[in-house]
Amino acid sequence: MPTDSPNRRKFLTLATATMGGLALPSFAAAAPNPAKGDASMAPANRANEIFKPEFKFGLGGVPMGNEFNKVMDKDAEATLDAAWTAGVRYFDVAPWYGLGLSERRFGQFLHDKSRGDYLLSSKVGKLLKASKSNRHTDLFPMSNSPNDVVYDYTADGVRRSIEDSLQRLGVDSLDVAFVHDISPDFPYFPTPWEEQFEIAQRGAFPALSKMREEGIIKAWGIGVNRPEPILRAIEVADPDVCLCASQYSLIDHANAVNELFPAVRQKNVALVIGSSLNAGFLSGSPRYNYGPDNYKIPAQHIEKREQLRAAAERHGVDLRSAALQFSAAPDVAAALVVGASSPQQILEDYNSMHAKIPAEFWQDLQASKLIDPGAAVPSA
Repeated sequence: MPTDSPNRRKFLTLATATMGGLALPSFAAAAPNPAKGDASMAPANRANEIFKPEFKFGLGGVPMGNEFNKVMDKDAEATLDAAWTAGVRYFDVAPWYGLGLSERRFGQFLHDKSRGDYLLSSKVGKLLKASKSNRHTDLFPMSNSPNDVVYDYTADGVRRSIEDSLQRLGVDSLDVAFVHDISPDFPYFPTPWEEQFEIAQRGAFPALSKMREEGIIKAWGIGVNRPEPILRAIEVADPDVCLCASQYSLIDHANAVNELFPAVRQKNVALVIGSSLNAGFLSGSPRYNYGPDNYKIPAQHIEKREQLRAAAERHGVDLRSAALQFSAAPDVAAALVVGASSPQQILEDYNSMHAKIPAEFWQDLQASKLIDPGAAVPSA
């Protein structure tokens, strides 16, 4: 990607004047242990300057890559339109989602919107190449993608990845770039994930820091489903914000509270929290998180979901609303991003962020040991 392009060298101005009425309510952390969750102790970070209040809640692109179900173009368009109309102004996509399908759909909707009115993040590390013998039927059988994927975490690969994403999206810049899936849970690498991480450490990480200084992007980090890569990345590089997916939900959050959050606070790194419903599990889907075996749900997770449902029923609380608000509460959370494939889903998620949840519900979960004692909870 040429570094002298004026559209890629300038920092974008984030417009807020027209959106004051659409900002989400504040979810201040009420953590019982200040060392684990006092928002007043969180230092300033570049990501906290980028994720203004109107960008605290975002729409993720996994479902629109036909990860779980066949989504028609008109339904994808309607979902994006419903999100925009409701006030959603943060969008997170990736080349991986449907092997290009998700980025094309988001781009079709966003390309004629004022670029300063929304925040856009995508991923790097996976290049797409059209091939008549592509593997889309193995990776995303419902995407109908013509593409194969090439894993490339080098400096040149990162620049190529961003350029390709901009072409598919039909926009001239990204706000945030996440290095995607360099994690032990990703099953498709040709070599161990640690080797891919080392390539990224030598190539992608310094290249993204340079692009950040050039103004091509505003911030970068890694986007993964496990804590180990984030902990390693903040030790060897200077990311601003990491996408922490599937790691901080009502089902599974103790490790994040006790290991990940203290580490990112110390390194002045923010987090975007993803998959707070564990790929829909908390709202009733017959799957848990991602991958080819996500239908194999551990018995303890099913049992905990039933306990959470019972507590929610006792207090007249919608469990989806509680799950989303819980994941948005930590002081390290710069934003929450959720996936949706229909207007109804995104509106339910958006409305959940505004639902009133009594303090007694959170006290019940704490007393029942359904949430870690160090976890932040939303203020009433």
